[in-house]
Parts: sequence; C-alpha cells; structure tokens
Amino acid sequence: MASSDVARQLYYQPDIGMRGPFTSPTDNHDAGKKNCRSLFLSGHVGFDSLPDQLVNKSIHQGFCFNILSIGETGIGKSTLIDTLFNTSFDDHVSTHFQPNVRLKAQTYELQESNVRLKLTIVNTVGFGDQINKDDSYQPIVDYIDAQFEAYLQEELKIKRSLYNYHDTRIHVCLYFISPTGHSLKTLDLLTMKNLDSKVNIIPVIAKADTISKSELQKFKIKIMSELVSNGVQIYQFPTDDESIAKINATMNGHLPFAVVGSTEELKIGNKVVKARQYPWGIVQVENENHCDFVKLREMLICTNMEDLREQTHMRHYELYRRCKLEEMGFRDTGPENKPVRVPDSRKTSYRESLQETYEAKRHEFIGELEQKQEEMRQMFVQRVKEKEALLKEAEREDLIKGFTLFG
Repeated sequence: MASSDVARQLYYQPDIGMRGPFTSPTDNHDAGKKNCRSLFLSGHVGFDSLPDQLVNKSIHQGFCFNILSIGETGIGKSTLIDTLFNTSFDDHVSTHFQPNVRLKAQTYELQESNVRLKLTIVNTVGFGDQINKDDSYQPIVDYIDAQFEAYLQEELKIKRSLYNYHDTRIHVCLYFISPTGHSLKTLDLLTMKNLDSKVNIIPVIAKADTISKSELQKFKIKIMSELVSNGVQIYQFPTDDESIAKINATMNGHLPFAVVGSTEELKIGNKVVKARQYPWGIVQVENENHCDFVKLREMLICTNMEDLREQTHMRHYELYRRCKLEEMGFRDTGPENKPVRVPDSRKTSYRESLQETYEAKRHEFIGELEQKQEEMRQMFVQRVKEKEALLKEAEREDLIKGFTLFG
C-alpha cells in the first residue's frame, strides 16, 4: 500500500458539516412546515411547565421600563410620574430659563411583591421655553437614536452580553398637552410627527381639572382630528389578544387621556385619597368621574407594559437597525430570496448585502480551514514517508549484518 494511501486512512476525519450550499432560515422554515406532523402523547411529559419556567426566569432577571415625558416646564410631568408609581422620585423643579432643551435620565429600582423593575425616567428640561422652538424636538430625536445605537453596537459585538445589558431604549413617550381647550400647538404636532416612528407615543392632556367637562370632550375630539389630519401615528392599545381586546378597544376611544396628578392625600369620608383641593371643591385623582388617571395607569402599567416593550424592540428598533444598515449600503434579499446588490454612493462599485458578506466570509473561512487540513495531511504524509524510509534503511542494515554474519 502506498504511503499516501496509508496517510489518508490514518488521517481520516469525519465531515464537520461546513461544506455544501448554505441553507437559509427561510428554507429551513419551509422545510420544517412540510416535514412537521402532529402526534398525540400517551402520557404526561412535562414540557407544559415551560410557561412557568419562563415566568420564574423573568422574575429572577427582573424587568426594565423606560419612560420619556415631554411637556412644557411646570405642566406637571414629575407629579404625574410620582402619582403613577405611588412614590416620590425627588426630581428637582426646573425653571423656565433654559437656553436649550436637554434630557435628564434617572434610573430607579422598584419592587412590588416579588417583581423587580428597573425604571428609567427621562425628562425633557426646558422643552418649549425658547423663543425659537423650531428645533426643540431635535435633542429628543438624538437621544432616542443614541439609545438605539448603543443597543445596536452591543448586538453587533462578537461577544455579546445582552443577558445583563441595561436596555435604555425608550419604551413609551408620555406627551403632555397643555389644557388650552382649543387645538394643538405647532410645536406639539411637529415634535410628535418626528417621534412617531421612533417611540410609542401616548398623548395626555395635563392639568385636566382646569377646563370644564364639555370643553374637555371637544378638546379631545379636536386633538385626535388634528393628529389624524397631520399623519401623526400615536400608540394604539393592541386588540389582537382576546383577553384584553375589548378593554383596549374601549380605551383607544378615550385617547388622549385627561389626567390630574397629585401626591397630596386628603381624607374624604372614611377614605384617604390622592386629591387636589381648590376653593370650589376637591378633584380626586383616582375618581374616574373626575379624570382619566386610572385609565392611564391601567393601560400603561397593568395591561400593556409588556406590549410597549415588545413594540419598541420589534417595530421601532428594527426600523432604526434596518435604516442604519441600508445607510451603510447593505440590502436584504430580493423576491427570489437572492441577495440584492446596490450601488455604493462612495465608489463606482456595488456593496454586498449582509447575506453576501456572510457567505463570502464563510467561504473564506472554509477555504482557510481546508488549506490547513491539506497542509497537515501533506505534513503527515511526509512524516510517513520519512518513517518508511527509516524502516527500509533499518531493514537493509539488518540484511547486510546478516550476510556478514553468515557469509
């Protein structure tokens, strides 16, 4: 047997599965649907505990939720947030003398029962205080984009740590509308229009106890009409889940919520309630006949908090990620599941799609691996040849010694 054949047999390695055409996730998904069939179990297995496992894991990890509050100075942003979470966040009162808009973020650890929540509140300091308000929304846009970019950079790392990454992406924007009773300000429309593709916007009418009920109802209708006519997309409570579809559909009809915030507690009858006291009477924060605070808290925290988190990741972040990659010249696959090549504006050439880039790197890696394997095989063959030569030389010397001994 030739030495090269011996080497091939001795150096045989199983195929590690890196050769062959690349199978896209779409192909795997389609194949899985064709090859999947339903079976009945003859007894209990135990994977019905997966939801409980997921709940336990989530409780152990804790949750994060990030709120952006936008509104003019003194409109009651901090008071409403304090009232929503039934605590005092000790936010310093801002003045009207701010040269420009800046964003101030504070993170707090909250716990209710055995659930931990890392809550970040981002406040817009000086919003609407400048004489020239044309670009008041730009620092807010830049801040939201910066949080998306930070997450994207973490996601693109070779060694990612998303498990314990502090997600600072904004999950909801509470947009505080001044209770003028007439119409939205130009600044309000301009800001919400520039933010609706980046964040879930829930508009609220602040200090709703300063206008009458009839005026308030007309104001709500006017606001929604102006939002629709200007193409502003606000967050709609989801109606695809049957368990909450009815209540969410009803609450969508109450937008924008007319709210009153107060941390002051008053005794009314035998109950102590959060309220605001005026010479003409008392406004109870949690009385639905007085304002929509309970509706806001129910929709924001109790019912749709997870959907807000999900929409941030699946809709707004994905849009940012896609736009960023397209700006770099990357494109997705075409109708026939083939990579789309697009012109590079900086060169007279074409940029590769992400799939093409991955494939090129993959084939390059496979080529390098095969080259190393061939070099090791050749080295092994050479060593076998050298060993065979030594054995033959030893046999020849033994034969010479034998002839000499018996000669």
